[in-house]
Amino acid sequence: MDEETEAKYASLKRFNLAMGTLHLIQGILMLVLSNDSTLPITASYVTYDVATEQFVTTQTALFDLWLGPAVAMFMFISAIAHYSVGTFAYDWYVRNLGKGINYARWFEYAISSSIMIVLIAMLVGIYDFAALTFLFGVNALMNLMGLMMEVHNQTTDETDWKSFNIGVFAAIVAWFPIFLYLLGPGGPADREVPGFVYGIFISLAFFYNTFAINMWLQYRAKGKWADYLYGERMYIVLSLVSKSALAWQVFAGTLR
Repeated sequence: MDEETEAKYASLKRFNLAMGTLHLIQGILMLVLSNDSTLPITASYVTYDVATEQFVTTQTALFDLWLGPAVAMFMFISAIAHYSVGTFAYDWYVRNLGKGINYARWFEYAISSSIMIVLIAMLVGIYDFAALTFLFGVNALMNLMGLMMEVHNQTTDETDWKSFNIGVFAAIVAWFPIFLYLLGPGGPADREVPGFVYGIFISLAFFYNTFAINMWLQYRAKGKWADYLYGERMYIVLSLVSKSALAWQVFAGTLR
């Protein structure tokens, strides 16, 4: 490794540690400043009503999700990932970046951004445990297809976009029910979605798309993105901005 490349990695190490600290501070603030707002997690079961001789759906509350710790959780997960690649996992991190792969990024995103999309779904009124589990899984799959994109293209002469396209499809599937609930077709006429929820949907849908754009620019080697490490920095910035945007919009809307 030449001196210039070594300096880039050293700078990236410091950058990861700084970003880890910013995530950690925000996570702590969410715990300290937030109130006890909760949202219900429900389940629906089909039973047979002997009297009416019909199948009926019964909904029950499983538990309440405390929003403050839930928001803090995805901040802490990101902090752990950044501190890990900036300390004990640094050599492993550098070795894989040299191949154009960042396992830590995709595993962290698969968990943290899936928690984020579950929270967004709950804010528009999706409370069913099965539906939320589905959204978590599909969003995690989307991120793991990002990892698959990087791993698979180690063995190709030309960029193979199959993994990328599958990830885009998974993202659309994950966001569609949220969009549908936000519009509320067939819902009560007097239904009102808080303004901050629209802000969350628009801003986070935008930021989620920028991750895909960042990957596209990397593999097209456009401008500064021809350097994989530049794209890596952009992923880190986008991660911080998107998580901060969700955290503070939720805080402003429900946790103050």
